[in-house]
Amino acid sequence: MNVLMPERPKISRLAALPLLLLAASCGSLQSNAGRSMERRPQASDPVTGNGQLAASGFRATAVAAVRQPVTTLRSGLAVMWHRPREVVSGNLPVSFEFGDRPEEVPGTEAFEVLLDGEGLRRRESGRISLLVDGREFFGELDRQLAAARSSVEMQFFIYDNDDVAVRYSDELKRRSAEVSVKVLYDDLGSAFAHTAAPETLGPPGFEPPGDIRRYLRDGSRVRVRRSLNPWLVCDHTKLLVFDRRTAILGGMNMGREYYSEWHDLMVKVEGPVVGTLAREFNNAWRKAGPWGDFSFLTPPGNIHSPDPVAGGIPLRVLCTDAARGKTEVMDATLLAIRAARKRVWIQNPYFAHDETAIELAAAARRGVDVRVILPARGDSTIMDAGNLGTARGLIEAGAKIYRYPKMTHMKAMICDGWAQIGSANLDVLSMRINRELNIAFSDPAAVGQLERRVFQPDFRVSQRIALEETSSPVAPLAESIADQL
Repeated sequence: MNVLMPERPKISRLAALPLLLLAASCGSLQSNAGRSMERRPQASDPVTGNGQLAASGFRATAVAAVRQPVTTLRSGLAVMWHRPREVVSGNLPVSFEFGDRPEEVPGTEAFEVLLDGEGLRRRESGRISLLVDGREFFGELDRQLAAARSSVEMQFFIYDNDDVAVRYSDELKRRSAEVSVKVLYDDLGSAFAHTAAPETLGPPGFEPPGDIRRYLRDGSRVRVRRSLNPWLVCDHTKLLVFDRRTAILGGMNMGREYYSEWHDLMVKVEGPVVGTLAREFNNAWRKAGPWGDFSFLTPPGNIHSPDPVAGGIPLRVLCTDAARGKTEVMDATLLAIRAARKRVWIQNPYFAHDETAIELAAAARRGVDVRVILPARGDSTIMDAGNLGTARGLIEAGAKIYRYPKMTHMKAMICDGWAQIGSANLDVLSMRINRELNIAFSDPAAVGQLERRVFQPDFRVSQRIALEETSSPVAPLAESIADQL
């Protein structure tokens, strides 16, 4: 989203700043700048949209403080510590690296043991299948919705109110007569999305519902909850669990952009590790309920892990969650880059995390094949400019930076023989503050599949960025701002 959007809540600029920072930082909303009025039917009208945003802001402050006092306190401390810390670390006049270079090579069993020693969650068996772009993900979603026999549990950062979201809402309402259906979405993230129209025109006569929560619940048994946003912290997770036997996670939300406009990635998971993913959903669902943090005073109930499946490989679930003091995504990412011997390949739409950039530059200087794919045109003007600022330092260190021809929303990484996929961006929010969910693996066949289906095709269609293309008088300032997003 371009923060200079023409239609926004009628509040002062100073009061609007935190909300605008939230929208830009989560990097998930399509810019409305320059849109004609004929595109507006895919978005809420200004009065409805502003009302929803105001209600979301109230829930993010007053309601969150009452229901989630522990989460509010811990999230606030994380925000107050990590935001200024990122400013300092990214603007010191000297170059430095973090920690010693491990002897263990990513992709080996020794490296996995090293991650175990860092206190990360142990690996569990599971079978994975990549779902590249909306056609594959939504096709698989159709199959899973039709096949569900007991439960459908869906969590998105954005549950939009455009024609795609309404169509799937209708299917969820229909299925709720036969199976348990739960929908959880981030409150502020979705409220902002409802005010931003996608690029694609909607069907003639389509009018988005003003309240997608009410639309989902009306005339159905669908249960809907919102993740609250104390200190404007997002729950950026995308996780779907079917019958607690199959899970899908990654970067895609519910809406038109993900269905047909953006380049993105999800992964289907089966086997025992789905039990851990189901518990992640259950924890988020309970916290979003009326008892909030107090719901954890009672046992969560048993969620049994599914039986092993053929083709299962060791999978490691990684989280970011300031309220629980978890920075697993960042810890694993930095350690893998530091340990890499041959390659570090990354595709991510938002790159503003200084520690990751420092480690990548160090890897490039020692001869590692560092390649990063960024979008040619993202959904945030500030983040696009910040990306160029980060790219300049990496190119000077010897890395290769590429521009994908359209918006890529993928969050994927390969370090030698170790890989991860998920929801986390390369910014301070995803690394240290927001709630995020990634999955990592070292199986050669699975890493090879990610290389063949994602990285190799995308390198071929992307244009390498030259150093002179990163020269911009606003890039340093934008990069400093992006550090905070």
